[in-house]
Amino acid sequence: MTWLSTRADIECCYVTTTGRRTGRPHEIEIWFGVIDEVMYLISGTGATADWYQNALAAPEVSVRLGSHTRLGVSRPVVDADERARVGDVMGAKYDWDGDPSIGLTRHDWCYSVPVLAITGWTMPRR
Repeated sequence: MTWLSTRADIECCYVTTTGRRTGRPHEIEIWFGVIDEVMYLISGTGATADWYQNALAAPEVSVRLGSHTRLGVSRPVVDADERARVGDVMGAKYDWDGDPSIGLTRHDWCYSVPVLAITGWTMPRR
C-alpha cells in the first residue's frame, strides 16, 4: 500500500496548480478518485475551469490529502477506456445527482466532462 491508495477513501483533496497567467499558486478543494497509483479529478464545469486550464499549462501540481502532501504531474485523460473506468470509480465513491444549475447530470459528470490524471508522485522539497 502506498500513500495514495491508503487515502483513497478520504472525501476531498486539495490541489495546488500554478496560475497560467499569474504564476501564483492556486489551491482548490475537490473530489477525487484513485485507480492504482493514479489520482483522477473531474472538471464538472468543463475544460474552461481555471484549475484545469492551469494544470494543462503547468502540469506540475501539489496534492494534499489529510496531513500528507505530494507533488505530481498532471495530464488530461483522453483514452475512452480510462475515462470510463474513472467514471465507474467516481460514481461508486460519490452519491451525487449532478448540478442542474449548470446543466450537469450525474452521468455526464461520471462519463463525459474532462478528467485530469495525476501521477509521478514525489515528496515536496523542504
